[in-house]
Amino acid sequence: MLSPIAYGLAVVLDLFILFIGFRFLTAPGAAAAGYGVPAKDGDSAYLTIKGWRDVTYGVMGLALLFFVGAHAQAWYMLVAAIMPFADTVIVLRHGGAKAVAFGVHFATAVVLLISAALLFLV
Repeated sequence: MLSPIAYGLAVVLDLFILFIGFRFLTAPGAAAAGYGVPAKDGDSAYLTIKGWRDVTYGVMGLALLFFVGAHAQAWYMLVAAIMPFADTVIVLRHGGAKAVAFGVHFATAVVLLISAALLFLV
């Protein structure tokens, strides 16, 4: 029973980061505002970089899960949790809302750690 939950959560998280990446590529201003630090004129290159980074991470997560297995995906999720923890600090240091920093980024890091733990148990 644990396997479907662990795999399902991992797939959802990988697809979600893909969605975020595509959002930064297609609607960068809205995506940056949702991130917690609104974009300024001239930020388009950085927003594109973030978009492609997130797309790559989503594809990498799916590839690890489907071609290598649950334990590789668990390690990936464990390491990937660094990103939303860092995003929490970035939003706070740049005047973003605490609700976004903790409610979005910190919460995402916690969910990634839960996903990693579930995948390690599979």
